[in-house]
Amino acid sequence: MRAIDISQPGAPDVLTLSEAEVPGYGAHELLIEVAAAGINGADIAQRKGLYRLPAGAPTRPGLEVSGIVVGVGDAVEGFATGDAVCALVPGGGYAEYVSIDAGLVLPVPDGVELVDAAGLPEVAATVWSNVFMFAALKPGETLLVHGGSSGIGSMAIQLSAALGSPVLATVGSEKKVAFCESLGARGINYRGQDFVQLVMEHTDDHGADVILDMVGGDYLQRDIAALAVEGRIMVIANQSGSDSTLNVGSLMGKRGRIWATTLRARSLQERTAIIAAVRENVWPLVTSGQVRPIVDSVFPLEKAADAHRLMETSAHLGKILLSLR
Repeated sequence: MRAIDISQPGAPDVLTLSEAEVPGYGAHELLIEVAAAGINGADIAQRKGLYRLPAGAPTRPGLEVSGIVVGVGDAVEGFATGDAVCALVPGGGYAEYVSIDAGLVLPVPDGVELVDAAGLPEVAATVWSNVFMFAALKPGETLLVHGGSSGIGSMAIQLSAALGSPVLATVGSEKKVAFCESLGARGINYRGQDFVQLVMEHTDDHGADVILDMVGGDYLQRDIAALAVEGRIMVIANQSGSDSTLNVGSLMGKRGRIWATTLRARSLQERTAIIAAVRENVWPLVTSGQVRPIVDSVFPLEKAADAHRLMETSAHLGKILLSLR
């Protein structure tokens, strides 16, 4: 099969097209012929040598795929050869075939194209687990999401709006403000606006009940300033690359919580539970059209380096995908 490997840490050109063996699959696994794979921030960090892989994770990048089931393990129930599916994978998604535990696989929702479905598993699992399972955002509570025009940001906006929570989203241009507002958020251009001030204005000084932060660095202290009493800050990345210095007293004054999480490093049992919750809670909203995959662009597999270059510009709106068809 064709696959993309990382020849060495570095710039996008280190992504190389290679030949690899089609993986085998166990009794509890499915073999999927991949139609498309999603590009995620972890892929970029891994390519640069800045991401510590969980024990046993494939070294090939790619954390989510869509495709057709071509092999079913003897102990698997609920899936059959020929099913259109998408899956959360621990790595290896930039390839024509992947094998994966059936508990991490979801049916492609009605009304969603097979290729577009590759942009759903990682963002849906990340947002649902952090915002709704762990931070327990309730209808009427306010969510602040940084990077609102990203794949994760666009999913967070859609899910929160669909479930009755006002959303504020920070972005870096007026084009992105308009994009976020088209999805149901109030956009904040951080290049010319103070998000702390605007959060307080838009919430009548209540603050954000939940903050989804993928920036880190000096944003964390500002998050605390924008936080509601008993608010929750979910830190899912540190794209700033900077250390964070916090005034613990200000966090205590809010009775607030900071919770740093990862998805890829969780146990199979934990990831399976998250995928089950996504199927139960998110998939009906996708099927009804209230939530949809937002796809910025699709690159052929051999143009993976170009896809990474685009992602690093932050010019995209929603997901960037690799097509294997």
